[in-house]
Amino acid sequence: MVAASEKPAPGAFAALWVSTISFTACFAVWTIFAIIGIQIKKDLHLNDAEFGLLVGTPILTGSLVRLFLGVWTDQFGGRVVNLVVMLAAAASTWLLSYAHTYPQFLLAALGVGISGGSFAVGIAYVSRFYPKNRQGTVLGIFGAGNIGSAFTKIVAPVVMVALGWTGVAQVWAAGLCVMALFFFFTTRDDPDLVARRSAGVRPAPMLAQFAPLKNLQVWRFALYYFFVFGGFVSLALWLPHYLVGVYGLDVRTAGLFAAAYSIPASLFRAVGGWLSDKIGARKVMYMTFGVALICTFLLAYPSASYIVDGVKGPITFRIATSLVPFTVIIFVLGFFMSLGKAAVYKHIPVYYPDRIGAVGGVVGMVGGLGGFLLPIAFGFLNDITGIWTSCFMLLFLLVGTALLWMHFAIRRMEQARFPGMSSLPELPELVGMGQAPATKS
Repeated sequence: MVAASEKPAPGAFAALWVSTISFTACFAVWTIFAIIGIQIKKDLHLNDAEFGLLVGTPILTGSLVRLFLGVWTDQFGGRVVNLVVMLAAAASTWLLSYAHTYPQFLLAALGVGISGGSFAVGIAYVSRFYPKNRQGTVLGIFGAGNIGSAFTKIVAPVVMVALGWTGVAQVWAAGLCVMALFFFFTTRDDPDLVARRSAGVRPAPMLAQFAPLKNLQVWRFALYYFFVFGGFVSLALWLPHYLVGVYGLDVRTAGLFAAAYSIPASLFRAVGGWLSDKIGARKVMYMTFGVALICTFLLAYPSASYIVDGVKGPITFRIATSLVPFTVIIFVLGFFMSLGKAAVYKHIPVYYPDRIGAVGGVVGMVGGLGGFLLPIAFGFLNDITGIWTSCFMLLFLLVGTALLWMHFAIRRMEQARFPGMSSLPELPELVGMGQAPATKS
């Protein structure tokens, strides 16, 4: 296998960079409803829950197909599978421009979502060209294709003003079709596939590919990704609507401010991969969850007015996050989520080198499901509570759960490896000070 070598395989440069550009195009299509969905919401008079379902439907398809596309990439190679994915998504996006009713939009959105499956294909394909000690950086660079979301937020509003939302769908479809052909004719089959074909070895059957899914560790990685990626996608879809509703921005300005989240949440994924190679993915995950916990707590606090009985009478004041502090906090949140996305996928080639497609597909599927379920939950919470910041309340609970599970899982592994740790006192600094601290059970 290539991973055993110290050098990238021939064709690695094109595989990485052309795959990254292709994934950027796919992601731009995958999140298209973040912009055109605002106009569709007005045209169809949708409530927030219906809007959340519309923008989340492509994410559902892209999540579910990742499971199978990752395995098929291991079996048949990333070039062919990615070509089919991109052409199918391009056709669906073009047909989207002919939808008129809400059910038609949902049906078209299912087809548009196929573009999201390109992530599972690219992860399995690109990783085959590089050794393990470089896979964190390499997969981080590939994952930076998430910046396609920012491209849609910045460019789509301009195109929509000129050509309408149907023009956006058609232009994005044509661009994806061109990118699919460019990818296929400028890359080569991964070295593992070439070696397997030369030796006449048949690919592992699908059930064998899914064997690692019995490990709880895989599902723990999936929860991490549910937050760092699912949370990223959900906010990428929800923020333009949030900014319009909370701060009264027009759609073009909202798209630009939302890009302040999408760009760092995408571009710095490469930094997360590099850090994971240098200091370890576990430390990067602790940083990600710790900072995200603080950011979501600050963002979750709703605007409120208070009246305090003062010495000289009532004192009235208001606590609210204005647009500039909001943008700064959301930038920081996006930056650390980008580090976490890379750190999660750093684990997979290390723990499951022969099942990257299957394990990566499952982790990507669960993460993508977060991008589908969370916008619906955001809309539902808006309709039920009437509080805009309820979306960040939900994210705060989610990241808190992920942090606790990760910490206690790591503690269990450390105690299993070093049994003597379990007998250490809870407060060792008190030993010798006349106190007898209890030991851990």
